[in-house]
Amino acid sequence: MNAKMTQYVVPATSLKSLLLLILHLVPVISINITPIPSDPASLESWASTNILPFSARATDPALDPTLVTAEKNVVVIKVRQDGSGQFKTVTEAVNSIPEGNTKRTIVWIGAGVYKEKITVNRKKPFVTFYGEPADMPKLTFDGTAAKYGTVDSASVIMESDYFMAVNIIFENSSPEPDGKRVGAQAEAVRISGDKSSFYNCKFIGFQDTLCDDRGNHFFKDCEIQGTVDFIFGNGKSLYLKTELRQLAKQGGVISAHAREKEEVDSGYNFVHCTVSGPGAANTHLGRAWKSRATVTFIYSFLGPVVNPEGWSDFGNSTNDGTIFFGEYMNRGPGSNTNSRNKFTKLLTDQAAKPFLDINYIKGSTWLLAPPQVK
Repeated sequence: MNAKMTQYVVPATSLKSLLLLILHLVPVISINITPIPSDPASLESWASTNILPFSARATDPALDPTLVTAEKNVVVIKVRQDGSGQFKTVTEAVNSIPEGNTKRTIVWIGAGVYKEKITVNRKKPFVTFYGEPADMPKLTFDGTAAKYGTVDSASVIMESDYFMAVNIIFENSSPEPDGKRVGAQAEAVRISGDKSSFYNCKFIGFQDTLCDDRGNHFFKDCEIQGTVDFIFGNGKSLYLKTELRQLAKQGGVISAHAREKEEVDSGYNFVHCTVSGPGAANTHLGRAWKSRATVTFIYSFLGPVVNPEGWSDFGNSTNDGTIFFGEYMNRGPGSNTNSRNKFTKLLTDQAAKPFLDINYIKGSTWLLAPPQVK
């Protein structure tokens, strides 16, 4: 049976309105985003064209306007224990930054060990902690969950947006939990602000070393040490070329992700990372702390410390259909997937694509290369 087709003509005014709507919905991105390469030797070349300094993006309309304003107005505060800077402690320097800060404020920290419990509160955005790579300062404290509660036990708490750390050692010096002391877990840092980045930093602790709490975060060339759940929280983070070092010979768990609602956009994505440590085949890459925990390992070297199961549902099989533990093109003795738990997702080329550029964390709108401080 033949049917007549009805043609609808869109008025010119409506077409113009539609085009304007589309232009508003589609972001303008000037930076040329390309996928993270599979070859480790090409990674630095990729970074040099995908993670640019502000000087190369000052007129880029894709950058957050408030970030552009802040980066055009840079303030440097020197912290030196010998008295040659404006302050002798990091706490004093942070306290000097006004609430409602609108300038990129670089706290340039001299060499040394700073035993302080530091908080950068949410009203102080655009703060950078900067150290010299040849003599990195250590920010350390010995807070525990027993004394402060888990989330407030961190030596350094970053609640503000647009935080950056470069060449800094973050440590919680509390002793390793022995299974007998209640509340012995101890964070080195808690990151609760959005759009935070960390370059060439070390995070030292045992249980709960790094609370990747919430927001979009980026880590490159870092080292994270711990024993149990030493990266945990509900952030959405890209870890690039970072070493995850399991310290306990008896093994443990690297990540404990807390996503539990389908509409929440969060996850931990480890790309070109290294899993190392002294144990043998007894460390899980992640566990289902919450029902929709989301963690991926891509292009990474998984050492012999990795348990052949790969992942743990934390003894709750009802979560097996909702958790997302993915792997793609990893290498090393711990990368063999033949004995992986059944809920492991072995990603196809197409499924891996969303995890392979900086817009996994909306990076084109805020991610910048570390500054050159002189």
